[in-house]
Amino acid sequence: MPDPTNQRRQVAIAIAAHPDDIEFMMAGTLLLLREAGWEIHCLNLSSGNCGSVRLRAEETEAKRLAEAQEAAAILGATFHPPFSRDLEILYDLRHLRRLASIIREVNPAIVLTHSPEDYMEDHTNTSRLAVTATFSRGMPNFEVSPARPPINGEVAVYHGMPHGLRDALRQRIVPGLFVNTTSVLETKRRALAAHRSQKEWLDVSQGLDSYLQTMEEMSLALGQASEEFQHAEGWRRHSHLGFSVGEIDPLGQALGQAALTNANYEDGIG
Repeated sequence: MPDPTNQRRQVAIAIAAHPDDIEFMMAGTLLLLREAGWEIHCLNLSSGNCGSVRLRAEETEAKRLAEAQEAAAILGATFHPPFSRDLEILYDLRHLRRLASIIREVNPAIVLTHSPEDYMEDHTNTSRLAVTATFSRGMPNFEVSPARPPINGEVAVYHGMPHGLRDALRQRIVPGLFVNTTSVLETKRRALAAHRSQKEWLDVSQGLDSYLQTMEEMSLALGQASEEFQHAEGWRRHSHLGFSVGEIDPLGQALGQAALTNANYEDGIG
């Protein structure tokens, strides 16, 4: 049976690598959770210091911090400051102890994070860190920094779609759960647009003609894949082992008709 305290603790946190990752792939789901009465949190592990071809790292960090705070305010989310830098997000004890401390502070029932397969290591390492930090939440003998007491309660971890909807070997990733983000697309778009410095960087580094257009194209592609929604975000639920007594799906339960299970994925085809 699910822990009843989990049902009362309506808190969700999105954990991503860089400023703007949440807005690309997770913000619609956060907005719907907020509409459903949930408390939402945003954390980007990296300061985004490499995200400019013109500004020095310190200037880039300051600019991107302000943009990330503005985006979180648009989403109505509690903002947690970054504690790492671009290409320095490693699966190591320093990152793990810091992230585990934040998990214990927030005490979420839902953790949203990157796909375990993605096009760059910052994303995949963040995914691994989010899983282990959440797994360790109730372990009194695991040291976290800063020190915080362990927490109890069930939690579900959900992995979002990789950028481009494919893994690093170009294989398509199929979600197990589609979330209808059509009604919140404009707010999601406005939150992503707050990351103004990234238009120039993405145009130069990755040939993205418009980062807003790219987000909407992925959103439309997932909506089409759902065969139900116009715009969607996709999620895969992590195994419940170590996180809850049995199978739980608090995201699907919270969003109701806005969430659609992919039966093919559940049957092992995805």
